[in-house]
Amino acid sequence: MQLDVIDLTAPISEQARTLVRACEEIGFFCIPLESIERSIADAAWNDAAEFFALADAEKRRIEFPEPGYPYGFSPFGFESLAKSTGAESPPPDLKESLSVGPDCAANPTPASRGDAWIRSASLWPEHPPRLRESWTAYYRALAAVSEHLMSVMAIALDLPADFFNPLIDRPITSMRALNYPAIDTSAVEPGALRAGAHSDYGTLTILRTDDVAGLQIESSDGSWIDIAPEPDSFVVNLGDSIAQWTNDRWRSTVHRVTAADPSARQSMAFFHMANWEAMIECLPTCVEPGSTPKHEPVQAGPWLMRKFQSTIS
Repeated sequence: MQLDVIDLTAPISEQARTLVRACEEIGFFCIPLESIERSIADAAWNDAAEFFALADAEKRRIEFPEPGYPYGFSPFGFESLAKSTGAESPPPDLKESLSVGPDCAANPTPASRGDAWIRSASLWPEHPPRLRESWTAYYRALAAVSEHLMSVMAIALDLPADFFNPLIDRPITSMRALNYPAIDTSAVEPGALRAGAHSDYGTLTILRTDDVAGLQIESSDGSWIDIAPEPDSFVVNLGDSIAQWTNDRWRSTVHRVTAADPSARQSMAFFHMANWEAMIECLPTCVEPGSTPKHEPVQAGPWLMRKFQSTIS
């Protein structure tokens, strides 16, 4: 499947029209990689690759320090994303990752008692020494893109362009690089995937991938559709928060990464989130008068914490 492309330099009305179609039909679309400075994107990408090439003992120096800690290095097979959907005893995912959190933001918000977990300190490796700088620049560039996309979404939903601003002005956004080592498929546990079937939890995810295939989305009839790799584009997908805000008018689509191509694969995912205390409840333009919203209101932060911790329990 080829995804719709939204040019962030096009007129806002045009961006909104394309976004509506993509969000209603599949919940995925693309934006050009040049939506941010290419040098910023490439520096973060290359430093991630250099980190994953380190010896395992070196990477484990910043391994999650305790169960449920949100940032640091996650070793191969540590996580199982399918658990977040309620799947029972799915095989571990065939990947490793490095995650950082909202202390990368331009104006980090001090932790309060409620959101101290998500505002835990990011754990930075000693090597490569420039990774912290390159990742922080990348995080901030994609934070600006996310704010723009949320404004376009508001317009597309017949809301003021700044509607979401007070709900995302202290976001609990995280970022993760993922390394999928080359594998011998004959030695893989039956049913194992590089990333198990799951939906994302927040507002939107901005994903950069290489040219190795593997990303699939679940269609409405339950079949799986391959998404062609687009190394010169970001793939953007909606998370559960947007689906609930829109009363499921827009889709938070279940997706996975298969091992159909056993080659080594890398990706970087920027998980934009609302504020910890933001209430995710049906928007006024997404429910008919007299009808009942499909979802109960939920607070963004505790929802995220439950979902994340379920994948490693």
